[in-house]
Parts: sequence; C-alpha cells; structure tokens
Amino acid sequence: MFEILAAAASAEAPPAWFQWAPIVGMIVIFWIFIIRPQMKRQKEHQAKIGGLKKGDQVVTAGGLVGKVVKVDDNYVDIDLAQGVRVKAVKSTIGDIIPPGGAAAND
Repeated sequence: MFEILAAAASAEAPPAWFQWAPIVGMIVIFWIFIIRPQMKRQKEHQAKIGGLKKGDQVVTAGGLVGKVVKVDDNYVDIDLAQGVRVKAVKSTIGDIIPPGGAAAND
C-alpha cells in the first residue's frame, strides 16, 4: 500500500503553462470575436464622421434626422425642419444617409 502512495506522490504535476492555457484561450476568443470587430467599427465610424460635410443627411444617436448646415471641429449644426436648427456634438452622429435616401426636410 505504501508503494502505491509513493508512486502517486512521485507522479509529475502538469506543466504550469498547461494550467494557463484555458485562460489564454478565452482571452484570444474574446479578442477575435468581440474586441477586434468593435475596434474596426469604431474606426469606420470615426472615418465617416471625419468626412462629414455641409449638405449631408445624418441621423443622430438620439434618432433625429436632418441636414448638416455647418461643421466645426467638435460640433455640427443640423437643420431638422424649416426654421429648426440644432447644434450636436460631432461624435453623436450615428450615421450618414446616402444620397437618394428618404429626405429629412420634406
């Protein structure tokens, strides 16, 4: 009986990297499926907002649709309706409506 216990005690433990492999694997999976695509979308959005110009139809993050009247470094003046103009923070522009889409100021 003592021989079996001695043999079990002398058995080698798995290498340290083997214990960390599942954690490293989860980090890699998160990077591939969550972090990298989000960074790509953020970069595309910043490029789209950087190219914003007067006359573009936009949708704000709050759901307002309007036409860009003036573009500053940080702000955008948007004409929502005739006589209704708002100033929005540039980063809150959700999307730019391509030409030929539904007009905002009918």
